[in-house]
Amino acid sequence: MPIVYDCETFPNCFTLSAMGADDDTRVVFEISPRRDDREDMFGWLSFLRTNRVEMIGFNNIGFDYPIIHAMMNNPGGATADFAYRKCMEIISGQSENRFGTIIWPRDRYIPQIDLYKIHHFDNKARSTGLKALEFTMRSDSVEDLPFPVGTMLDSDQIDTLIHYNMHDVEETKKFYHKSREMIEFRRYLSDKYDRDFMNHNDTKIGKDYFIMRLGDDVCYHPGSRTPRQTLRPVINLADVIFPYIHFSHPEFNRILEWFRQQEITETKGVFKDVSCTVAGFTFDFGTGGIHGSLANTIVTEDEYHVIIDADVTSMYPSLAIVNGQYPKHLGERFCDIYADVKAQRVGFAKGTPENAMLKLALNGVYGDSNNKYSPFYDPQYTMAITVNGQLSLCMLAERLLMVPGIMLLQVNTDGLTCKIPKWAVDDYWTICKAWEIETKLDLEYARYSKMCIADVNSYIAVTDKGKVKRKGRYEYVRAWHQDASALVIAKATEAALVHGVDVAQFVTEHTDPFDFMLRAKAPGAAYLTLNTYEGGSLEQRWINSVTGETRCGIPETKNDVTYLANVDKYDRSNWSRVNNIATENKTAKTVRYYIAIQGEDLVKVSPPVEGCVAGHYKRANGASKAAYEAWDNTVWNAELHTRNQSRHETRRTSIEAGWSVALCNDASSFNWANLNREYYIEAAKKLVNNLTKLV
Repeated sequence: MPIVYDCETFPNCFTLSAMGADDDTRVVFEISPRRDDREDMFGWLSFLRTNRVEMIGFNNIGFDYPIIHAMMNNPGGATADFAYRKCMEIISGQSENRFGTIIWPRDRYIPQIDLYKIHHFDNKARSTGLKALEFTMRSDSVEDLPFPVGTMLDSDQIDTLIHYNMHDVEETKKFYHKSREMIEFRRYLSDKYDRDFMNHNDTKIGKDYFIMRLGDDVCYHPGSRTPRQTLRPVINLADVIFPYIHFSHPEFNRILEWFRQQEITETKGVFKDVSCTVAGFTFDFGTGGIHGSLANTIVTEDEYHVIIDADVTSMYPSLAIVNGQYPKHLGERFCDIYADVKAQRVGFAKGTPENAMLKLALNGVYGDSNNKYSPFYDPQYTMAITVNGQLSLCMLAERLLMVPGIMLLQVNTDGLTCKIPKWAVDDYWTICKAWEIETKLDLEYARYSKMCIADVNSYIAVTDKGKVKRKGRYEYVRAWHQDASALVIAKATEAALVHGVDVAQFVTEHTDPFDFMLRAKAPGAAYLTLNTYEGGSLEQRWINSVTGETRCGIPETKNDVTYLANVDKYDRSNWSRVNNIATENKTAKTVRYYIAIQGEDLVKVSPPVEGCVAGHYKRANGASKAAYEAWDNTVWNAELHTRNQSRHETRRTSIEAGWSVALCNDASSFNWANLNREYYIEAAKKLVNNLTKLV
């Protein structure tokens, strides 16, 4: 039976806490001046090693296990100081690469399952810590490390640390159970293919499966893990545009000619401000795909019109397969395997491990073709797929827009959405079918009864079957790496836009306290503070920094009542305190809070921008950096420093500017009587009121 574990390391104290993954058995080992559990700990670890018991953790492959591994290699010298020095060695390594000191699977004494790696939180764009997960999992308590790293702990502090250590184990166990399906999927693949997939993220599973099919001899140089690649010093985009790409509209032809003239040496961010407008609709082109959308608009089906969404099935893999595109060093066999993987996937029902793995294989390979460390690397292949994908969709859009009455609502990477007069629906199907024949791509369709569109990345779409599709700011079923703060806002917005429920009524009657909670984190050297002020709480006196007009948050005069009745006319983010700070209390690095009637200001305090020192004069434009760094910048120099003698200062950023907050890291401290529902009502009303129904 697997166990869940976590370690804590301080100069004079090391703790290892664990519990059964499927029962409540617990163990705690401590190495400190007051206690030495090394003999018992190594006996326990020996049992796990002998019986191949899996150890489950969070970032354990990058942090916890390397410390344990080092201690097992040196049991006589495995002191708290030894573990702490190993910890510092790993942290300093992580500052250079986020993955720390890795002990490869073949060298580990005990099998490891790392939830951090499985969920791909080691990717910068998805980076998520256990404290953020505690918030998203709606844990009763969100706890941060109780002492600064490097603290010499006394006996009472060690007791506090052990409590914290076991709390992290409990939260990791909770996340393990929410990840069971992912783990069993990886176990199934590992058993079937006799290959270790246990700590692979989804994308890596797909890429490794594809490498298995191609063969290591094709993907890597002989006798090494150095990937074969096709390097492209220059890419002439005219060489990658498919022969079938053609247009009638001058704007699309202008874009096509622009692409044909490009010779690029870099594939990221090279398409900036590339756009065209056709029939009043703007198409924006980029290396990640094409985008375009109506903004702040509500569109509904009616007795004269339908709304149809068309997406290309497996667009990027399909473009490669039907057009014979492949990374040059991998040869035509790449397309054969790609086509076989796509065909195989159809043979497995959705929800089966095989279907999931084959989908990952299809989608992961394209992205890796632009990864300089991958055996799929060929940036010309990347450009061939992304450029032709965008231009192919423009061909479809151009033909549809030629039909009087058809309106384009959105175009986004692999498809487009139209509002179509019912008399033109047959024309719509005819055009789409002809496009499919010409491009050899397949379209999948969905019919919507209503779309509420803020922009291309944020919208609600209701299908003709009543299913609601949510994107961006309207989402409230969010991925683990996404911020799940104040979900009541998105829920109230949907209730208003889809079901006609009054926003204020929804928020007032909503009974889930976690939907009102928000999360804040102070990264790096920054920290959070709760501020109180002389003369009263945040809701008493405010002054508009733009107009100078004073307003209050609690009705005390006729003017205050007027303010409250017209609250939407005032932007609290522009307001500043009249009163001075009385107290500033530092909080944990990660806090859970709600907007409160009676509360405090939450402020993030950050050091000056990187490389600058608080109190030093700022460098003037054009001044020599070397001379500036050599100078004592506490002394103003007209040749080096700004004329107004401005200085680098500690930066203070108000979180929820204009509103009081109350912390609820302990969920039991949430107080319904102190909840300021007006904040959530205002936010939801903005999302609703910003949309205008399309005539």
